[in-house]
Formats: sequence, C-alpha cells, structure tokens
Amino acid sequence: MLAFTLLCVGIMISVGLILNLWRLLVGPDVVDRILALDTMFINSIALIMVYGIHKGTSLYFEAALLIAMLGFVSSVAFGKYILRGDIIE
Repeated sequence: MLAFTLLCVGIMISVGLILNLWRLLVGPDVVDRILALDTMFINSIALIMVYGIHKGTSLYFEAALLIAMLGFVSSVAFGKYILRGDIIE
C-alpha cells in the first residue's frame, strides 16, 4: 500500500515539475519565470524525499537539503538582480 501511494505521489509531483517547466519556458514575465524556477526547486526536493522514503535511506534527505540551500541562494540572487540590476555591489 505504501509503495502504491509513493508511486502516485511521485507521478503527481512529476506532473507539477512538467507544468513548472512549461511556465519557465513560456512565462510572460521574468518574475513568473523566477517563481517557476523556485517552485521547481521545491518540487524536486519533494520528489527526492519521496524517493528516499521509497528506498529507505537517509542519503537522499541530505541531497534534498543541499538542493534546498542552492534554491534559496539562487532565489535571493535573482530577486536582487531584478530589484537592483546587479548581483554584486
């Protein structure tokens, strides 16, 4: 039962990733594309966590943590670029 549930959740998260990719490519504005990229980071973290639960190992949780830190730094950098036009002052 748990394996079937994890499979269904993995499929739903994958569909979300595909829709985020569509918004990233077609997005009408730069802000929409940045938001889609940030949401893709969140969905990829969730997909890695589901896979880690399926495999029963904690290695994937550490990988998800690294991706979360990378996503945060990139979101801050993109936001700073939009506001000021320059990342490094």
